[in-house]
Amino acid sequence: MTPRVLVTAGANGIGLVMARAFQDAGYRVWVTDVDTAAVAAVPEGIRATVCDASAEAEMAILFGDIAAEWGGLDVLCANAGIKGPTAAIEDMDLAEWHQCLSVNLDGAMLAAKYGARLMKPAGAGAMIFTSSTSGLFGTPFRAPYVAAKWAVIGLMKTVAMELGQHGIRANAICPGSVNGPRIDRVIAAEAEAKGMTADAVRQGYAAGTALKRLSDPEDVAATALFLASPAARMISGQAITVDGFTYNVDP
Repeated sequence: MTPRVLVTAGANGIGLVMARAFQDAGYRVWVTDVDTAAVAAVPEGIRATVCDASAEAEMAILFGDIAAEWGGLDVLCANAGIKGPTAAIEDMDLAEWHQCLSVNLDGAMLAAKYGARLMKPAGAGAMIFTSSTSGLFGTPFRAPYVAAKWAVIGLMKTVAMELGQHGIRANAICPGSVNGPRIDRVIAAEAEAKGMTADAVRQGYAAGTALKRLSDPEDVAATALFLASPAARMISGQAITVDGFTYNVDP
C-alpha cells in the first residue's frame, strides 16, 4: 500500500519542501496551512486543506477527513509553528507569549492526539515533530519560541514512551538557522532588538556552526524522510539536530 503522510504547515517554507520530498519518494501527501493562497497553490497531486493546527475543532475535522478518504495515516509531520515575538523578557507581551505557545506547542499536541487515534489501530506509524535547536538551548530575545520548542521535545519523548508498544515511533527534528524568508524575518527582528545590522547577525549565525553555513530546507526534508523510513525502525524518542553543529548560540 502507498504510504500516507500528513504535513501540517505544509504549504509554505520547510513544510512545503518536506511535502514535495515525500511526494517524490512515492507517498500520498496531505498538507494543511492557514495560508489560503498557499494552499491553493500547492503542487499537483498533493491534497491540501486550510486548517489552523492550534484549533482543536479544525484538527478534529481534518483527521476525520483523512480517516474517511485514506483509511489511516502512516507518517505525521507536526510542523506548524510561528517565530513569535522578539523582545527582552521585561518587555514580553503575555498575549503574544500565549499565541506563540498555542501554535508551536498546542498544534503539536493536537496533531499527536488525533494522529495516535489513526495509527494505533494499525499498530504502526511514525510521528515527526519540528522542534528547533532553540529547543536545546536558550536564545536571547526569543523566550516564548524557545519555551515552546523545549516543550515540543518533552511532548515527543512522552509520546514515544506511550505509543512505542503500539508500533509507533516519535522523533523531533531540530533545525538550526534554515535559509528562507522565515529566517530573514527572524534575523531582521533580532538585529533591531540588538542594535546590529542584519548581515552581522546572519554572519554570526553561520560563524557559530562547525560547518560555517546555514542549513537549507532540503536538509530538514531529507531527515524527515529518513525518520519515516524502515531504515529508522529502531530510532524513537530522539531530538535530531540539522544545523551544521551549532556551538555558539549568541551571535
